[in-house]
Amino acid sequence: MNSFDQTKVIAIANHKGGCGKTTTVINLAAEFGRLGLKVLVVDMDPQANASLHIGKTHPSRVDFTSAELLLSNVASLPAAIHEETNVEGVSLIYGSLALGKTEDELKDVTPRPSEELRSKLEPADGIYDVILIDCPPSLKLLTSNAMASATHIIVPVESGSQYGLYGADDLLKHIDKIKRINPSVRLLGALLIKHDERQTVCKLLESTALKTFGHILPVKISTSTKVNQAAVMQQSLHALDRSSKVAREFRQLAASLAQTLELNAAEEGGKNE
Repeated sequence: MNSFDQTKVIAIANHKGGCGKTTTVINLAAEFGRLGLKVLVVDMDPQANASLHIGKTHPSRVDFTSAELLLSNVASLPAAIHEETNVEGVSLIYGSLALGKTEDELKDVTPRPSEELRSKLEPADGIYDVILIDCPPSLKLLTSNAMASATHIIVPVESGSQYGLYGADDLLKHIDKIKRINPSVRLLGALLIKHDERQTVCKLLESTALKTFGHILPVKISTSTKVNQAAVMQQSLHALDRSSKVAREFRQLAASLAQTLELNAAEEGGKNE
């Protein structure tokens, strides 16, 4: 059974690079925060792009990151959490280049190397409403830890690419493998990124993704130059330009997921301007 009774833990996973995992994590976190929810982002990617985007400190200058957390004792969680970030209402556990080395070390220091993150995050159950985990572009031990911790999994898929579903079968097999450790984890479905209803390749990929994953999230994310602009400015899409189409889509996606997951937003949250 999963150890989380009150907090929803969502792993954003796909071993294909460039499919929008970090963009999804950051903007879902920002929109959940705007709904009045208490949010924690856990950066499990050695590239630490989520940390570079929303962190107030460069990851190389952070002493206690997700790498140290994985190898520490259970009581170390508070040392890893940074409550002040560039996104209001969102806390962060930084990623680090050291995660690559940590992945190898875990196999030597623990009998259950895929379950270390879950045990370290357990004290956060009930403190945060949502924990979002940004996974690296691989199906190795870091992603396994994220999935073993998760109550739910979302798979971003690059809709505008003919190779968007490359390796999808391997990903689904890996999720099935993780269910031996975490039988209650639920695949919420594919999230179509860089989607354009007018393009034939997007229509074809949407149909194939539905057959492959069994479910597609009801809100699709469009292609937009605003995504890169927001990353450069270290802002959420809402903060950059809340009237943009892609910002509205992430707002709608967060609202849809909050309803699906029965997240109880604070009354003062949820402004949809």
